Amino acid sequence: MTNPGELDPLIRELIYIAVSVTNGCEYCIASHTSAAYAKGMSDNMFGELMVIVATANTTNRLANGYRIPVDERFKT
Repeated sequence: MTNPGELDPLIRELIYIAVSVTNGCEYCIASHTSAAYAKGMSDNMFGELMVIVATANTTNRLANGYRIPVDERFKT
């Protein structure tokens, strides 16, 4: 997607990295990580992103495994 939008280009690359890591796409991880560094990502930002991805994947799997129902306040 090259059209401008509401999300900053670096944020877009971070989202691509997060999804690529979750999906295990080596090519996508490499290309979007390179693009993110070119757009200003620091090593610390990358590390924080990896922590968020790992935490989200872990808690998502646990919630699915335990079949935790969605709180009424979160439903639309």
